[in-house]
Amino acid sequence: MMEQSCAFTGHRPKRFSFGYNEDDKKCIRIKEILREHITTLADVGVHTFYTGMALGVDTWAAEIVLELKELYPHIRLIAVRPCETQADSWTEEQRERYFGILAQCDEEILISGNYTNSCMFERDRRMVDLAAYLLAVYDGDARGGAAYTVRYARKNKRGVITIHPETLEVGANINLEALRLRAQIRRDSGK
Repeated sequence: MMEQSCAFTGHRPKRFSFGYNEDDKKCIRIKEILREHITTLADVGVHTFYTGMALGVDTWAAEIVLELKELYPHIRLIAVRPCETQADSWTEEQRERYFGILAQCDEEILISGNYTNSCMFERDRRMVDLAAYLLAVYDGDARGGAAYTVRYARKNKRGVITIHPETLEVGANINLEALRLRAQIRRDSGK
């Protein structure tokens, strides 16, 4: 059911002020905010999460979902890969992390066997088409895949939650307080 699903998107680490340094305070805080929102979504009944398997946000969000499976055994992680060769040019460490996540996913959707000029955008559209929510680490710039995905989600009336990578400000086109309250009520009632 679409209302019980969420997709992830975000800029690649090279776009962030901290780059690939996951020990940076901002990166740690982004992951904490992602965890808070993923937990809230799981508490209101979201049980399927889609990751595009890209470096950075997709990877962090996927790892958070996998960690949360201990508390929420009903949640599922689905990898939506743009192509078989997605990680071919990555470092050995990045590939190990990628294939480690992929091995733990409940399902995989492969858009294309080989890279094409459109496979990344096709992947992004597929995730949004399958999801009721989009959780994005997005700086508001109109260029790039994250911007494309956020625009596509808004156009298709999905609930979009954004985390600005520099200010850490959270924005949404849905009522986050109502969502948090609904999550609290469900937790308190044991559902």
